[in-house]
Amino acid sequence: MSSNKNARYNRFSSGTTNITTSENTNGTRMETTFGPAYSAVTTITKPDGTNTFKQHRRTPSSSSTLTYSPRDEDDGMPPISTPRRSDSAISVRSLHSESNMSLRSTFSLHEEEEEPHTFCRRCALTSEKCPVDNAKLTVVVNNIAVAEQIGELFIHCKYGCRPAASSKPAAFEVDPRGCPFTIKLSARKDHESSCDYRPVRCPNNPSCPPLLKMNLEAHLKECEHIKCPHSKYGCTFIGNQDTYETHLETCKFEGLKEFLQQTDDRFHEMQVAMAQKDQEIAFLRSMLGKLSEKIDQLEKNLELKFDVLDENQSKLSEDLMEFRRDASMLNDELSHINARLNMGILGSYDPQQIFKCKGTFVGHQGPVWCLCVYSIGDLLFSGSSDKTIKVWDTCTTYKCQKTLEGHDGIVLALCIQGNKLYSGSADCTIIVWDIQNLQKVNTIRAHDNPVCTLVSSHNMLFSGSLKAIKVWDIVGTELKLKKELTGLNHWVRALVASQNYLYSGSYQTIKIWDIRNLECVHVLQTSGGSVYSIAVTNHHIVCGTYENLIHVWDIETKEQVRTLTGHVGTVYALAVISTPDQTKVFSASYDRSLRVWSMDNMICTQTLLRHQGSVTALAVSRGRLFSGAVDSTVKVWTC
Repeated sequence: MSSNKNARYNRFSSGTTNITTSENTNGTRMETTFGPAYSAVTTITKPDGTNTFKQHRRTPSSSSTLTYSPRDEDDGMPPISTPRRSDSAISVRSLHSESNMSLRSTFSLHEEEEEPHTFCRRCALTSEKCPVDNAKLTVVVNNIAVAEQIGELFIHCKYGCRPAASSKPAAFEVDPRGCPFTIKLSARKDHESSCDYRPVRCPNNPSCPPLLKMNLEAHLKECEHIKCPHSKYGCTFIGNQDTYETHLETCKFEGLKEFLQQTDDRFHEMQVAMAQKDQEIAFLRSMLGKLSEKIDQLEKNLELKFDVLDENQSKLSEDLMEFRRDASMLNDELSHINARLNMGILGSYDPQQIFKCKGTFVGHQGPVWCLCVYSIGDLLFSGSSDKTIKVWDTCTTYKCQKTLEGHDGIVLALCIQGNKLYSGSADCTIIVWDIQNLQKVNTIRAHDNPVCTLVSSHNMLFSGSLKAIKVWDIVGTELKLKKELTGLNHWVRALVASQNYLYSGSYQTIKIWDIRNLECVHVLQTSGGSVYSIAVTNHHIVCGTYENLIHVWDIETKEQVRTLTGHVGTVYALAVISTPDQTKVFSASYDRSLRVWSMDNMICTQTLLRHQGSVTALAVSRGRLFSGAVDSTVKVWTC
C-alpha cells in the first residue's frame, strides 16, 4: 500500500491477471485490470454511481504495457475517454533488463501528439526523436509509476545464472549450483552486494584461488598467507591463523602499536593539511595569475596613455616652435619696416611689386627637390623623391603634361641645354631627355655618389657630387667626360654658371672657375655652415648657408659687403629676377618661408608663407617665381 496527497493505490496479483485500484478522497474510484497479454481495462466509478470504461490500446511490442495515473483535482477525475496533454497516461516500450539499466523510466511528450510514450532512461536521453513515430521530443520527465511497477518484477540473482548452451548471444539459464533466490528488481543491487554466492578474492594473497563469499571465513582460518597487521611498518611475518596469534605475542611492533597508530594519525593529519595547503597554494597561484593579468593590462593602458601624452607633448612642442618661428619672422618684418622708415624710402613702396601665390601644382608623391624652366615652350620640370620628373604647362592648361620615369633614386638636379633636359639622381646617374617628344635618349653612370647639382654653359655640362665636379662635353645625346675638377673637401651642393665663370659651393668655400680653361681663379671663404645655394647678379655673388645666413659679396672686388638675416632655417635655394630698375633675390628656407630681398638696399621687402613644408627649390621665368617644397607641391608666384 502506498499513498499520496489525494489518492491511494492497491496492487493485487492473481495468476496471470493483475488488478490495480485507487480511490480519490472525493469518492472517485478507479480500477485497472491487466490481462495475461498486458491488455488493460480501466473502470472509473464516481460518487453519483456512474461508471466510465476505458479499453487501453495495445502497442505492437509484446513487452509493452499501458497504465493510467489519476490527476489530483478538486473537481473530480476527467473522463478517460477524453485524454489531454496533462493526463498521466504513458506507454512503456522496450524495457531492458540489462544489469546496468536504471529502474527509473522516462516518458516524453511530442509536439503534435496527445499521448506520451515511455522508454527506459538510456533510450530516452540518447535520442532526439521518438523511436515510435520519429517525432521531436519536447518534454522528458521521469515516469515514477511505471518505474515502481518494474521494480516489483521478480528476477533471478545474477550469481544463480550461467550462460546458456544455445548459440544465441547474451542468453542465460538457471545455474543449479548458484544462488537459488529470486528477488525484486528494485532490490537487486542490495541482494547482489551481500549474496553468499558472490565471487571474492582472498584479502591476504591475490594469488589464492577464487572463492565464494560463503567460503571466505573458512578459507581465512586455513590461509597460509596471513600477514602481520604491522607489515606496513616492516614486519615480514606470513603464516596461518595459529601462527598469526602466536606471532602477535612476540612481534616487536605490537608493543608500539599505539605509538605507530598515533604516528599514522599524525601523518594522515599532515597529509590532509598538506592537501589543504596545496589547494590554498593553487588558489593563490590562480589569484596571482589573475593579478598578473590585471597588472599587465594596467601597464599596457599606462603605456598607451604615456604614448598619447608624448605625442601630445611633441605636437605642442612643434606648435610652439612654429609659433616662435612665425613670431621671429614678424619681428624681422617690423625691423625691416622700421629700417625703411628711417631710411626714408617708404615712399618708394610699389603695390605692384608685391608677390602673391597664383596657383599650386599638385601631383608628386614625395618632396620636390629641384625645378627647371624651359622658356621656349613655357614648360616647368620638377624632380621629386618619388623618382619621377613631372612636366607642367605654365601657359595654357596649367596641368601636368607627362610624368618622366627612369631613375631608381631621388631626382636631385635638373638642367636644360638646347632642347635637351638633363636630370641627376641619387642613383648616381644622369639621364638625357629629348624635350620635343619627352622621351629618354641616354643614361650615363656619372658618379660613384649621388648627383647633387647640374648646370650647363658653353656647350658643357657640369655635375656636382661628393668632393668632385665633372665636366662633360655635350655631343648630341652623348656626354663625353672632359675633366674632373678637384680640390673640393665636401659635397658640392651648389653650382651656378654666369658669363665665363663657374661658381661652386662646397662646405664653407665658394670656388670660382674660369670656364674657358677650367682653372680655379678665386676662393671665397664663408661662415655660418656649409654652402647650400648660390645666386649671381650683375653686381653681387649671393650664397645661402646651413646656419640660416645669406652672404653677399661684390662681384668685382670679391669683398663681402653684407650678411642678410631673417630666416630661421637652412637656406636651400636662391633665385634672381633682374629688371632695368631693380634686382630682386628670392631665398627659400627650411623654415617653410620664401623671402624677397631688394639688392639695392639689402633689405627684405616681403615674406611669402604658403607652403606646409620646407621650401627646397626655386626657378624663375618671365617675371614669375616657382617654388617646390617638401609638402610635394609646386607654387606659382607673380607680382
